[in-house]
Amino acid sequence: MLKPLSTLVLFLVLLFPAALSAQSAPGLPDNADVRLIVDISGSMKKTDPDNLRRPAVRLLAGMLPGDASAGLWTFGQYVNMLVPHGTVDEAWRETVRARSAGINSVALRTNLGKAIEVASDDYYSNGTLENTHFILLTDGKVDIAPDDAANRQERKRILEKLVPRLTARGATFHAIALSDAADTDMLRAIADASGGSYSLATSADELNRVFLRALNAAVPQEQLPIEGNRFTVDRGVKEFTALIFRGTGGSDEPLSLVDPDGNRRSAADYPDNTRWLSEQAYDLITVKSPQAGEWRIDGEPGEDSRVTVVSDLRMVVSDVPSSFGEDDPVQVRVAFYEDEQQLLDPEFLGLLRVTLTLTAPDGRSGTKVLSGELPPGDGIYRDTIGSLPDAGDYQLTVLADGHTFSRKFTATLRFVNSAAGGAEPASPPGDQGPIDLSEVEEPEPLPEPADAAPESGKTEPEAEAPPPVTEAEEAGQKTAWLLIGGIGAALLAILGGALFWFLRRRKQGGEDEPASDTPLAD
Repeated sequence: MLKPLSTLVLFLVLLFPAALSAQSAPGLPDNADVRLIVDISGSMKKTDPDNLRRPAVRLLAGMLPGDASAGLWTFGQYVNMLVPHGTVDEAWRETVRARSAGINSVALRTNLGKAIEVASDDYYSNGTLENTHFILLTDGKVDIAPDDAANRQERKRILEKLVPRLTARGATFHAIALSDAADTDMLRAIADASGGSYSLATSADELNRVFLRALNAAVPQEQLPIEGNRFTVDRGVKEFTALIFRGTGGSDEPLSLVDPDGNRRSAADYPDNTRWLSEQAYDLITVKSPQAGEWRIDGEPGEDSRVTVVSDLRMVVSDVPSSFGEDDPVQVRVAFYEDEQQLLDPEFLGLLRVTLTLTAPDGRSGTKVLSGELPPGDGIYRDTIGSLPDAGDYQLTVLADGHTFSRKFTATLRFVNSAAGGAEPASPPGDQGPIDLSEVEEPEPLPEPADAAPESGKTEPEAEAPPPVTEAEEAGQKTAWLLIGGIGAALLAILGGALFWFLRRRKQGGEDEPASDTPLAD
């Protein structure tokens, strides 16, 4: 009797981890479609008097990957396509740099709903909005008429009809409020409804970084870690783009980049394989076919500086939501690819040290090693982020170090109390989540307008009523970890029943046999 029972127990023990590991590897991301919608209403004269929207837009254009498509619209009372929607290449980026001077503060009204309708026109994507990300920037509230009732009705239409209709087709909105005067509740609601990100820039000086955050949420890109002022390029890198913000020292000395052979390049002198954009707040340098080895930044890289890469050898991280709660933990999966094939070679994976770091809003951080003594058989490194000590925005960093190969991934995610409808939660005593943040690491200290391009209206068909969201669709959005938990509970129930049945049978058998003090044979 013991043999059948032990076989059952072994089967269940092996089956349960198999169910846990059934999650597939994160796939290579599809080409993204990014549509930037920028407010040019008259109130921007106060919130952005120096037109810092311009270098922020140029930064976004320079950081977009070459396989993406993108477009730029400005709006006030009317909507103007400032940069046509198209494939991101050098010609498209040059168009952005030239036409960014058309971003000004001369328009009447704030017709955000019309801008969203125009930028989401079926013409640009043949009716689908899958993997389409809208980055919205405004400093005000919906203002289409002098009548407050009309403005309230338009706001309601945006939230209850327009945004649900577009998100049902796959759209994601990343909303940026410039100043507290903006309708922050509406912008956060638009972002939350689509699973996008929300940021508040309290001043125009913060626009570069909030644009970068929105872009990173829309199109996460692999990075090379910067150690001090150095980074290492491996032989698999086809191209890198270094975004170097000015350091806290505020030095006016021009920045330069030194390759492994000691050759120096700068904004005033660089070779043909280099593209260099120098702005007041940052330098953006792209190098094609870079030399492998250690590169040095001759200057002080500021906070949020990064080096993104284009490479056949890639680290891919599963989608990270913009926000989550205790009832909806984040499942982090990390896999490595060469070309389009997932890498399963234990010799390569065995060289990697993969870590996950969470940094809290107050600068505390904790790190967890995802790689064990043996590489995962399916090539997937996993972790679950559940309850965290405090609500707020956390920085997630995945770092892979293979000596001659290193990659970095970053994302920002907000932890909220789901049960309290997003209120700031207090964690249970001693609950530090998956990463212990109690071991505190001290946080590090944290151009002129040209003639305006004329606005032009565009006739848009009446918006159709949004299709109702069914309970089945909502149920279909539940995460896989709940299903796995249910499987585990069912397996435990089966195991318990089997043990109960076996003990009962053994007891009944014991009643029919005489007792014996003779021990069982060895």
